[in-house]
Amino acid sequence: MKAIIIDDERLARQELKNLLSAHKEVEVIAECADANEALAKIKELKPDVIFCDINMPGKSGLELVEEISGVVDVVFVTAYDEHAIKAFEVNAFDYLLKPVHPERLGETIKKLSVKESASRPDNNSPLSEKDMVFIKDGEKCWFVRLSDIRLFESEGNYVRVYFETFRPLILRSLNSLELRLNEKQFFRASRKHIVNMSYIAGVETWFNGGLNVKMKDGKEIEISRRQAVRLKDMMSL
Repeated sequence: MKAIIIDDERLARQELKNLLSAHKEVEVIAECADANEALAKIKELKPDVIFCDINMPGKSGLELVEEISGVVDVVFVTAYDEHAIKAFEVNAFDYLLKPVHPERLGETIKKLSVKESASRPDNNSPLSEKDMVFIKDGEKCWFVRLSDIRLFESEGNYVRVYFETFRPLILRSLNSLELRLNEKQFFRASRKHIVNMSYIAGVETWFNGGLNVKMKDGKEIEISRRQAVRLKDMMSL
């Protein structure tokens, strides 16, 4: 799930981000300090859920949610319980009180995950090499066989997809892609790369116990030490 945190207090945003980092199914794609900034980010990034404070300078969280009603799940995170009734009147998914307890946040994430799975069952299903995948970058679109994709490379909130001579960007995370791919075919080489093993031309030892992979198109990818150990364990006879 792609998430945006909206709170005028920087420390509150950081605390919530730290709590969410324990949940691998959630990816924080942006942080906003006010409702106007959040409105623009929601339109641009199209998150699955927002974690939103209520009392903020200018437009309140409640006013923001009334403007975006129905386009995203809303979890209010506030120090005050008197807004709860109004929050659910604007169809809030949940209402968390500060300081947020990890167990209570975990319950919310679990419910969000169940809803996401029910509403988008095919978007998280495993993919096979023979599957055709739809890729859209701006006005350009492609149907590509998964086996023809040689590399996925993270760029901020986006992933660059390498196939043939094309390198489009898609609004996804490597973590979400990794869950859908067969790791013996598409290996998570590092924080930034997933490589198609069929397109590896050569491998050499690298610094600090890592590996350096040369792809058939000439691109070189460094495999971290931890992932190098995992690759050896997985692929050795």
